[in-house]
Amino acid sequence: MYMGMIMYSRPIIIVAFFCIALLAAPFSRLHADQADARLPALFEALKNTSDAVAAEAIAGQIWAIWSEHGDDERLSRNLQLGTAQMNAGRLRQAEQIFTTIIDTDPAFAEAWNKRATVYFLMGAFAQSKRDIAQTIIREPRHFGALSGLGLVETHLGNYTAALKAYEQAATLHPYLEGYDDITAALEKLAAGDPI
Repeated sequence: MYMGMIMYSRPIIIVAFFCIALLAAPFSRLHADQADARLPALFEALKNTSDAVAAEAIAGQIWAIWSEHGDDERLSRNLQLGTAQMNAGRLRQAEQIFTTIIDTDPAFAEAWNKRATVYFLMGAFAQSKRDIAQTIIREPRHFGALSGLGLVETHLGNYTAALKAYEQAATLHPYLEGYDDITAALEKLAAGDPI
């Protein structure tokens, strides 16, 4: 009886090991950030989905990958800390954290994007636009940065530029929240019509 358990439990252990390895693979941080090998398939799925709920789930996976630093867990943790500071309204502290991350690794696109968001919240629109540009240089598929650019341009009264930014974002994420209402309003504003 005992020998039989060993013979049958070994294949079960091997199968369990491979299942755990497969489940852990998508959460590996070895190649995270905008260069992550998982992103092309996720962007393809996002572009081709016909379901808004699925699109949001896929977009969430993309955001999670963008927020992971591929080589330095400390930078990932600091990005989370800066985001928490930003969400709590402590914008100067968040700006300092994101700046430190950028100084440490200027290639980390999401740090630029987060600092762009902080600058937007501070009303520093020119600085926000500069950081959005840096984000897009590093990750041209960054629909969050593109929609952020649309928001900045809207605040600056550049409605045609805002519309263009939102349209670019929607080519990457066809289920952007509020897209139809935003673009309809921007089209009116760009034409000089009241909304």
